[in-house]
Amino acid sequence: MPDHGEIRQVKASHGTDSQVRVFGVPPAENASPSDIVDGFVEAMTADDPQLETARKYLTDEAAKNWRPSSGVTVTSGGLTWVSVQGEKDPDGPRFKLSGKKLATVDERSAYQPHTAGGTYDEYLQLVKGKDGQWRIATPPNGLVLSESDFQRIFKPVNKYYFAGSTLVADPVYVRQRTDPETRMDPMAQTVKSLLAGPSKWLGPVVTSSFPSGTELREGTKSLTYDSQNGQNTLRVPLNDKADNVAQPQCQKMAAQLFYTARDLTASRLDRVELLRSDKSALCGVAEATASTTAGRTTGTRYQYYVDNDAKLVRMELHTESELQDRANAVPGPLNTTPGFRVGAAAVAYDEKRAAVVSEDGHALHVVSLTTAGQMPVPVLTSRANKLTAPSWDPRGDLWVADQDPAAPALWLVRGGVAKPEKVEVAGLDGGRISALRVAPDGVRIALLVVKDGRKNLHIGRIERPESRPDGPGTAAGTVSVRELRAAAPQMADVTAMSWAPRGRLLVVGRESGGVVQARYMLSDGSMVAASLPGATGLTAIAASDDENKPVVAHSVDDGIVWLPPGAQWRTVAAGGKAPVYPG
Repeated sequence: MPDHGEIRQVKASHGTDSQVRVFGVPPAENASPSDIVDGFVEAMTADDPQLETARKYLTDEAAKNWRPSSGVTVTSGGLTWVSVQGEKDPDGPRFKLSGKKLATVDERSAYQPHTAGGTYDEYLQLVKGKDGQWRIATPPNGLVLSESDFQRIFKPVNKYYFAGSTLVADPVYVRQRTDPETRMDPMAQTVKSLLAGPSKWLGPVVTSSFPSGTELREGTKSLTYDSQNGQNTLRVPLNDKADNVAQPQCQKMAAQLFYTARDLTASRLDRVELLRSDKSALCGVAEATASTTAGRTTGTRYQYYVDNDAKLVRMELHTESELQDRANAVPGPLNTTPGFRVGAAAVAYDEKRAAVVSEDGHALHVVSLTTAGQMPVPVLTSRANKLTAPSWDPRGDLWVADQDPAAPALWLVRGGVAKPEKVEVAGLDGGRISALRVAPDGVRIALLVVKDGRKNLHIGRIERPESRPDGPGTAAGTVSVRELRAAAPQMADVTAMSWAPRGRLLVVGRESGGVVQARYMLSDGSMVAASLPGATGLTAIAASDDENKPVVAHSVDDGIVWLPPGAQWRTVAAGGKAPVYPG
């Protein structure tokens, strides 16, 4: 170690490129048709600018028209190819490229898993040029990558859009290093995707504050932080479409950018500034302003569960990561009504009301947590005594499913007080909802669906009439759940789930041939590498939207347990069940 020398300032590097880089090998002289196909498939995984090496395997016309950025097909276990024509055929040799399709990534960088066991088949036609060399005349649309290559090259990030006054995470995949086609770094790629608009799946229920046609100022390839006065500031130059936006709209634009950029890097982001096309300042937001603009809540005060006496109890969160040592019964009718036993519960976001299902699964009650009184009459009952645990959305509406085999249904109780409305769920295909959780953004719902003896996790998009005023218990209109998509396709069976920070899901389940584990999933169905340590024997799990709050679960061996950030599991109650955070 040096023990002397001058002192020099070292600036933090954002988006450090520490990965192993892969470069393709250009085609050899007089390479055989099979070698050309083999070399092209390998070259698609390379990092060279414009994928120049991969284009060398194509004819001049094909190289000119090939657009790798049009999408990505991800295959499980790689690709195989076989000749389907003899090399002496008039049209030249033809190869069939095949693989098991795992997912696709579209032109807006949105990931879509394939769960029906589909296959990928593409035909590559080779021709011999005037120089006597074989080249591919019909390359595949976009890139075709194995799962391992995809995970090496791309990474998941969230971009954010508004649903009412709340920001919604829209997961996409961008390259981990400079994009070979656009020459943009990951931050610029992500901002470009944000400006292009939400994914097709989320688009119907969210909006962007950026004016139509807004893009990065021409020539912008890199976006990095400036560090001044101890603050990291991201400055984003836009084109002239945003030059004249009003300050309230600009604040919302900046909030979208703030949370998008913050999720992309581990470095702390303190401020985002937007620049006009002439590089003058348009507006800026720091974290506090962005949080207010984005409708972020200040967090919850309590964590709740049902104790051994079938009573709803709560534990106060003394600090960001600590619970009190014992639970107390919640105030109100639940504590004063003799004989009533709770089976499952959900607490409203303001923690002033609870929705409880009786232990026999027959009745759903909405009960005050602030005032005493009589136990209210049920807002919904099940003839088969099969109501699921309920869930509140941020509008103050209540959701619950009835598992009655003769009349299964998803129900919505507006404001927690109105007459229950049956919600149409498109795409159940005979499945039965056994559990549900509405996302904190209010526009997505996670459904645990039982079909053919298996429990699979799906996410649906909540669609409400555009004419409905924002707020609980307002004008009637049909609400539906649309476009169910697999949220944990890698899991052979899912037993419990909860929404987690940054639009993710925390899922307890078992992979095919594996053991039960708890791990994070993105809402697009792709798996996040992080899993919970030592998470065995869990039957229920709950996470707060605040990353500083502990994960709480029920373990068949240890009772109610919790896992604070960066720590190990700790038992907080020897018995109990059904732990929940507000929501």
